[in-house]
Amino acid sequence: MPVQSVQSRDDTRDTALPGYAVAAIREEGRWRCARLDAATLVDLDAAITELRALRSTGAVVGLLDVDDEFFVLVRPSPGGVSLLVSDAVAALDYDIAADVLDLLRVDLPAEGEDGLWPEGDLGILSDLGLPADELEVLVGELELYPDEQLAAIARRCGFGDALAEIVDAR
Repeated sequence: MPVQSVQSRDDTRDTALPGYAVAAIREEGRWRCARLDAATLVDLDAAITELRALRSTGAVVGLLDVDDEFFVLVRPSPGGVSLLVSDAVAALDYDIAADVLDLLRVDLPAEGEDGLWPEGDLGILSDLGLPADELEVLVGELELYPDEQLAAIARRCGFGDALAEIVDAR
């Protein structure tokens, strides 16, 4: 099924957005986090390219808190990339969310669609200690802001302190 045109949305690619973009990198059993360029909050290709450039022998996960509205998890692999957007409806207003749906070959939600639902690979972090069902519960916690959800995800995977250090330094 073709993806609906996103021409009717305001293009957010050239707009600096609040939030943060961080790479969590696991090497030799230890986690470290690094800030990603601000462009990764509006351009999925930039996020994927920057994460691939890290060339770690272990896991690399991009955590994008976009405009304090939703988050995106990006995990490059040799065979492609795994993605999760916490709110598919965000694709109506944010290019990066629309790009995630496009890469996943998922149609944009209908204009005026209400509700919140994740789209993508809920098992994206299963091998890092966060099973798909637990991630689904975290994404569904509507009383938590995206940065709080990402902090909970990071704690569960074992890099909560490293993420907090980067986020608090911004």
